[in-house]
Amino acid sequence: MLQLMLHAHPRIAIPPENRFLLPVYDQRRSFGDLTIAENRRKLASFICEGKGTAFRDLGLDPQTTIDEIVAGPPTIGSAVGIVLRAYARRHGKPRWGDKRPAYLLNLDVVTTMFPDAQIIHIVRDGRDCVASMKEAAWFQHSIYKAVSSWTRGVDEGHRVARQLGPKSYFDIYYEKLVTDPETELRRLCQFVGEDFDPAMLAPNELASVAVPARKTWHSLTHQAPTDERVGSWAHRLEPWEIGLCETIMGTRLIAHGYQLSGGHKAGAGHLARYTKEGAHNRLSKWRRTGTAAYHRVRPVKNVAARLTSAERATLPERSAKDSEPSPAARRP
Repeated sequence: MLQLMLHAHPRIAIPPENRFLLPVYDQRRSFGDLTIAENRRKLASFICEGKGTAFRDLGLDPQTTIDEIVAGPPTIGSAVGIVLRAYARRHGKPRWGDKRPAYLLNLDVVTTMFPDAQIIHIVRDGRDCVASMKEAAWFQHSIYKAVSSWTRGVDEGHRVARQLGPKSYFDIYYEKLVTDPETELRRLCQFVGEDFDPAMLAPNELASVAVPARKTWHSLTHQAPTDERVGSWAHRLEPWEIGLCETIMGTRLIAHGYQLSGGHKAGAGHLARYTKEGAHNRLSKWRRTGTAAYHRVRPVKNVAARLTSAERATLPERSAKDSEPSPAARRP
């Protein structure tokens, strides 16, 4: 819904989930020296033709996009940015963004690739989130995993908010957005530096364009925004599930302004299973922390995008010149 609200703005394009940004970063060492045109072509082919990406959902010509990446600055951030910029250009818009829930646990990656990125984090009552995940066809995990996912996401958002500050990070609440969308969208537009446009209030009119038909779990995006599902956890979750949510999420829910029912507590057995299943998430967090530390010691050059003046301003003068391909590399 929020993706479509932003995409409805006449100056902003937010594509469907592409699923290539994080894999490109994870495999950045495998592409080699990107000042070499052939290596940029290998990177471009991975993005536009690789298995597992959703490039086809963007409606762009693969070969044209590959050629544009090869002719662009020799960084992985630039390559990804060129694709998203092409999507915005296809819709006649000057600004672009990207949306994927997985970014919330990888915001350090996003800001490394795009130093001038503005992060928008939508927060929703964790109990409603768990209820929705339970019912989603794509979520093939237990309720314990769902509770852990919301908790980790909120904690990571809080950490990054402190790190980036209010000029680069913005929290918006689902409940406020669906009950008073104009007020919240005006606040959001102020954050991104754009004028509010009334078209943002009817995101459902763009759902058939910006949401792939195969994603049937996003069917509600074809309807006008409504607050009908606010607090629906009360009848969508069983009493023991509510108790688990409020026991684990309690302090976080309160910190974000949500009230607890107070009528349920998690039993010892459920807490033990949550602890057991949550161990995998904790291990994943430690692995990410260790990987990040490793890459700080052995950084890979040519990561950050060099497509905007703000991005190029972060480079020393010599590096800024080196970030552009040679005239020979620009030739087909």
